[in-house]
Order: sequence, then C-alpha cells, then structure tokens
Amino acid sequence: MGASGHEMRGEARLSGAAWATLIAALLGWLFDGFEMGLFPVVAPAALGDMLGLAENPSRASEVAPLIGRITAAFLVGAAAGGVVFGWLGDRIGRVRSLSFSILTYSLFTGLGAFARTPFELGATRFVAALGMGGEWSLGVALIMECWPAKHRPLLAGVIGAAANAGLLLVAAIGRAFPVRPESWRWMFLVGALPALLVFFVRLAVPESQAWQRATKERKAAPLRELFAGGLARPALLALAFASIPLIGTWAVAQWAVPAWVERLTGGEQPGAKGEVAMLWAIGAVLGSLAAPIAGARIGRRPAYFALCVLSLASTSFLFLANDAYDATMRASAVMCGATTAAFYGWLPLYLPELFPTRVRATGQGLAFNLGRIFAAAGAIGGGELVRVFGNDYPRAGATMSSIYALGLVLIWFAPETRGRPLPE
Repeated sequence: MGASGHEMRGEARLSGAAWATLIAALLGWLFDGFEMGLFPVVAPAALGDMLGLAENPSRASEVAPLIGRITAAFLVGAAAGGVVFGWLGDRIGRVRSLSFSILTYSLFTGLGAFARTPFELGATRFVAALGMGGEWSLGVALIMECWPAKHRPLLAGVIGAAANAGLLLVAAIGRAFPVRPESWRWMFLVGALPALLVFFVRLAVPESQAWQRATKERKAAPLRELFAGGLARPALLALAFASIPLIGTWAVAQWAVPAWVERLTGGEQPGAKGEVAMLWAIGAVLGSLAAPIAGARIGRRPAYFALCVLSLASTSFLFLANDAYDATMRASAVMCGATTAAFYGWLPLYLPELFPTRVRATGQGLAFNLGRIFAAAGAIGGGELVRVFGNDYPRAGATMSSIYALGLVLIWFAPETRGRPLPE
C-alpha cells in the first residue's frame, strides 16, 4: 500500500508538472501571437508618424515597401532565433532556453516604443523576433515530451489556438483603442509585459525528463545530426511544409490585408484595421483547433492537402470578390483566418513526429523558423508587387496566395506518422 501510495503521489506530481508546463507554454504562445500581430496593426500609424505624412502626404507610397522590409527583418530574426534557441534547448535544456527567449522578445518589443526612425523600429523588431522564434520550438518540444501521446492532437490545436488568441488580443486592443500616428508607442510597451512570465517558468516548470534521458545517454550534437544520415530528408520536407503557410500568412494576411483595409476606408475608420485583424484571428483560433483533430482522424498528409485547397479558395475569394470594407469582406476575413492559420495547429502535431528527442527542438525550430526567411522574401516581394501593380493590394495578394498550390504536391513526398509514437 505504501508503494502504491508513493506511485500515486508521483503521478500527481507529474500531472502537476505537466499542467505547469502547459500553462507556461500557452502563455508564451499567447504573447508570441501578440508579438506577431502587433506590427501589422501599428505599422501604418507608426510609419505615418515617422515619415511625417500629415505634413508631407506625397511620401505615402513609401509606407508599403517599409512595412514589407520591417516585416522581413522580423521574420529573419525569428528564423535565426528558432535555430539559436532550438540549439540551446537541445544543449542546455528546454526550460532555461525558454526563459532566455521570453526575456528577449518582451524586452526588445518594449524598446520599440522609443524608436524614432523606421530603421530603429526594424532593429528592435529583429531582436524581439529572435526570442519569439525560439519560444515556439522550445514550447512545442516541452509539451509534446511531457504529455501522453493520446493528447497530442488536442494539444497541437491548443498550441496553434493560443498563438492566434494572442493575435486576437492585439486586434481587439487595436479596435477598442484605434492606433493613430500620435498614439502608437504605448502598444509596444504592452508587449514588454511577458517578461514577468519568466518568474513562473523558472519557479514552476520542470525540465523535460525525455530530454534528460536522451542527453544522459549521448551528448546532443543537434546540427551535425540533422544533416547526417536519415534526418536530412525529413528536415528539408519539414522546412517546406512550414514555409508554405508562413509565406501565405506573412505575405498576405499579416500586412497586405490591414494595409488594404486602410486604403479601402481612406483612413476614416481607424478601428477597421483592428477589426479585420480580430475577425481573422477568431477564424484562426477555430481553424487551429480543428486542423490537428482532422490530422488525427484522416492522416497528417490528407489534412495538409485539404488545408492547401481551402486556403487557395478562401484567399482567392477574399481578394477577387471584395472591393469595399463591408459585411462580405468581414466574413471573408473569418474564413481566411480559419483556413490559412489552421496550419499552425497541424505543424505542432506533425513536426515533433519527424525528429528524435535529442534533436527535436533544433529540428522543428530550424524547419519552422527558417521558413520565415522565405516568408520574409514573400513580404518584401508582396510590398514590391503592390507598387508594381499600382497599389493594387487585391491583385498582389491573390498572386502571393498561389504559394498554397505547391503544398498540394509536396505533401505526398512526406511520411505518414499517424498512430506512431514520438521517435526517441
């Protein structure tokens, strides 16, 4: 009876540790989403202030390319952070690395409030993105290693939903308190609050036992192992599967749509950008929850294929069937959010299943975050397309959305992992 009681107490402690890990990771992803959604809502007002558009409206054509470049800097920073912090997570542990990543993105987001030029704003966004990119891969590794396999599809959906809830939060704030050229800096100060989460992480979140066992048997050399033997092919496929939705999200949703809404409303509805972002995020939360459940039932590959088809259809409708900010466009935003952001529930389910424990954080961090470099190119390309097409945001957005067609083909070269345990 004593032994049995001891085991029960051990299971209770494990359960408490698992819940603490989940809470910390969910809060981290929530603030990740806030970080990602912050700049698109603030950008038109912030850059309008920095360029002095009120006194010199002829400089308005500079805004779209600057948004593209700063977005690209953010994405490149996230890519670098995913690799650096993922490598640290495999070398020194998930929890310590997670704390460093949260501090990085929160403190440098706060510093964005003091930027005086587009270059300074871009620099703070780049460094903040280092931490944001690292937090995703570390949190996913921790959750998937600490929770039983049967919960993985649901947890993957919650992971994606948490980040999109952060997007919803920043959009709701932007709608309730419209961001104007004279009042945008406070939003970046709000982004510094996640630094407080580090105290909870350090006090309550235990290190992954799976990581401790794996590194006790053999010291991790994650980068070398990823590009040797049989791991190179899944790493490259994972990179492709993450890149496609990232390009679609950042080249289309994260800056083209808010800027397009600003143009459609003529700047006379300051809350419209926040509203459309909020509607998009509502759809994204629902899609992120549904996608991994579909992946568990019909298979990882068919689910990804279906998401690509639905994303192509929804973005085409958004850009080709709307010419005013009205009820149809609002409904289109919800539909696009539900389809294009659903990949962020599918990816946390599938990517951990491709890599063994000792290289998991690096592998999925490399795949997911290097995809942001392609997304950065897409953001710059999208900005230039807008200029080439004479400020025709719908034409540029529809052109960039064609990236989902690539996923329809590539997914069939990947392994199907439904029903398999995480590789040790």
